[in-house]
Amino acid sequence: MKVQIFLVIMMAIGLVTCTETLEDMDWSHYLGDPHSTQYCEAKEINRSNVSQLRQVWTFDGGGAHPDNRSQIQCNPFVIDGIMYGTTAKLELVALDATDGELLWRFDPNDGRYELFGMGVNRGLAWHSSADGARILYSVGAKLFAIDPDKGEPISSFGKDGAIDLHQGLGEDAQDLFIVSNTPGIIYQDLIIMGSRVSESTGAAPGHIRAFDVHSGESQWIFRTIPLPGEYGYDTWPKEAYLNSGGANAWAGMSLDHDRGVVYVPTGSASYDFYGGDRIGDNLFANCIIALDAATGERLWHLQTIHHDLWDKDVPAPPNLVKVRKDGQEIDAIAQITKNGLVYVLDRDTGEPIYAVDEIEVSKSTLEGEKAAETQPWPTVYPPFTRTHLTEADFPTRSEEARVYAEQVFANTAYGSPYEPPTEQGTVFFPGLDGGGEWGGAAYDPQTNDLIINSNELPWRIVMNRVGEVSPGQGLYATYCMGCHGADFAGNQMFGNVPSLQNLKFSQTLAEVVAIVHQGQGVMPAFPRLSESRVKAIYEYIIGEESTASTTTSDDWPYPYRMQGYEKLYAPDGYPIISPPWGHLTSYDLDEAKINWQVPLGEHEELSAQGIPITGTENYGGPVVTAGGLIFIAATMDERIRAFDKSTGALLWEHPLPAAGYATPSSYVIDGRQYIVIACGGGKLDTKSGDQYIAFAL
Repeated sequence: MKVQIFLVIMMAIGLVTCTETLEDMDWSHYLGDPHSTQYCEAKEINRSNVSQLRQVWTFDGGGAHPDNRSQIQCNPFVIDGIMYGTTAKLELVALDATDGELLWRFDPNDGRYELFGMGVNRGLAWHSSADGARILYSVGAKLFAIDPDKGEPISSFGKDGAIDLHQGLGEDAQDLFIVSNTPGIIYQDLIIMGSRVSESTGAAPGHIRAFDVHSGESQWIFRTIPLPGEYGYDTWPKEAYLNSGGANAWAGMSLDHDRGVVYVPTGSASYDFYGGDRIGDNLFANCIIALDAATGERLWHLQTIHHDLWDKDVPAPPNLVKVRKDGQEIDAIAQITKNGLVYVLDRDTGEPIYAVDEIEVSKSTLEGEKAAETQPWPTVYPPFTRTHLTEADFPTRSEEARVYAEQVFANTAYGSPYEPPTEQGTVFFPGLDGGGEWGGAAYDPQTNDLIINSNELPWRIVMNRVGEVSPGQGLYATYCMGCHGADFAGNQMFGNVPSLQNLKFSQTLAEVVAIVHQGQGVMPAFPRLSESRVKAIYEYIIGEESTASTTTSDDWPYPYRMQGYEKLYAPDGYPIISPPWGHLTSYDLDEAKINWQVPLGEHEELSAQGIPITGTENYGGPVVTAGGLIFIAATMDERIRAFDKSTGALLWEHPLPAAGYATPSSYVIDGRQYIVIACGGGKLDTKSGDQYIAFAL
C-alpha cells in the first residue's frame, strides 16, 4: 500500500508517467513464457523515465571462484513475490523479490564444491498442481524436484528427490558425460529434457526425453540418432545408432500449449569437425524439430546444416511469433542461428514463410570426409550479421593490425561460412559463438519485431593428421588440446580455460586425477580415463614422459584431430577484423527487413582514441517491454543497458559488479516494476561474480 501511495504522489508531480497502477506480474518461466518471447507487458519503466532507474537491491551468493572460473548464466523466475535462481556454485536460492533478502538456500553438493565441476545453470522449471508446486532444476547429470516453500528435495521424485539424466540412454552411456545446463519445459505432468554431451569422440547420444514430474519415471524418448526403421535412419551409416553421439538439444525448447507441440533445436553430431565416420546428412542433428509434447512423435523438422563440420548447433529456443503475409496472420516460429540467419516457419507444417534455397558449397579436402554438396539458405529474410569475409573486412585501426590480418588470411581458407575444415586452417565466421547464441532473441508482439544480440568474430580451426606420438601426447591431444591448446596456455577468452604450463608446481597427480574424473568449470568429466592414462597426460604436460608409441584407435578413431580452439586476434588484443564485433538488431518479421542495428558493448580504451563504438563479444539475451524498451547486459564491459526499441538509441546504462552473461528478468510487485540480472562474469577474461542486481524507479 505504501508503494502504491508513493506512486500516486510521484505521478501527480510528473516523475512517473504511468497512468494506472500496475497489477503484479510474475516472470514465471525461463525466458518469460513457454513461447520464449523474452517480453514483459509492464510499462511503468518507459522511455521517458528509464534514466531514473536505480539499483534497489543486491544479493551476493558468496561463491565466486577466486581464479575467475565460475559463472552465473541463470535467467531467474519470480512467482508470488519470490525470486528463484541459482548461484555460482549452482545452489538454488529463494529471495524476497522486493529487497533481495535470502529466504532459503539449497545446496545440491552438500558443501562439496571444491572443483566447481558442474558447469552452469541457465534457468529453472515450475510445475503446480493439486499436489502442490515444485521446482525442477538440473545440476550436472541430476534433475532435482525441490519444494518451493521449504527449499528441500521432494522425496517422491526419483531417488531422494532427484533422477539421473543417464536414465533411458542405455548401459553404454551410463558413465559418459551428460549434463543439462538449460531447463526442461513443462507440458501437463511431463518435463521434457534435452542435454549437453561431449563434442568429441565417444559422445553420448542427444536423445530428447520426457519424465513424469511427480515420480521422475521416463515417459517417452525421441531418438535424434534414429534406430533401424525409424525416420532419418538412412541419413547416417548403418551402425551409427550404436556408436555415434551428439545431435543433442542443449539450448532449451519452446512450447505451444494449445497445440500440444514442443519445438526443439538440436546441435551438431560428434565429433564436431570431422565426419568421415558419419557420412550423410545426419538427421536429427542441427534441426528444428516439432514433437507431439504428449508422446514425443515427430510432426515435422527442418535441418539448418547438413552433415555439420563447423559446430553450428542451433543455439537458442525458437521464438513463437505471428507473421503477417499477404494480408493474413500466420502462427509461426522464428529461429536464429550461429550463421546469423533467421528461419521463419509455419508453426503447424514447418514450411518456410519464404523459400529456403539449397546453395552449392565447397568440397572437403580431408581424407575420408564427404561434405554435403548443398546447404540451406533463407532467401528473403536477410542475415543479421556479416556471413562472408573479404579483404574489405580487414581491420583499419592500425597498419600493424591490417598487415597481421593479411598474413593470417593469406595462409588460411576463408570466405564462405561453409568452407570445410582443412589442414592449413579454415576461418569459421561469424564464429563458433558467432551470429545468435544461447541468450536467445526477444519478440515484441506489439510490432512483430525480433530483437537479436549477436557476435561477429572469426575463429580458426586447423586439422592435424594423427601420427606417431607418445601415449601422453596422444591422450592430451584427444581429451585436452582442444581447450588448453597445443602449448598448454589455455584460453582465457573461451570460458576462462586455465593455463597448464605451471601444472607441475600447482597441482599433484592425485588432484589432476580427481579433476579429470569429476570435471571442473566448463571442462566435462572423463570418468572412463584410468588413473594410468591420466598419469601419462600429466607427465606429458610437465615434460617427464619418455615412452614413445602410437596412439590406439580407442583413443582417437579418426585420421585427423582439431589442433585447438583459436579466436583470431591481432597483436593489439582486438579481433582481427573491422568492427562491429557485437550487434543489437531489430528485425521486422512482417516486412522481412532489419529496422535498425547498433553496436552492443564498448571498449572504452578504443573510444578514447576516437574510434567509434565497436561493440564487444556478448553472451546472454535481451528482454523487450511494453514500455518501449530493450534491456540487455551480456557484454564484456560489465554493464547493463536500456535501448529504445523503436530506434535503437541508448537511453540508460549502469555498471555491474561482474559481467551479466545472462538474460534479465522483469516483474511487477505492488505496482513497482523491477529488472534483475545475474552478474556471474567468468568468461572472456572477465572476473567472476556471484550477485543478482535489481533495478527499479
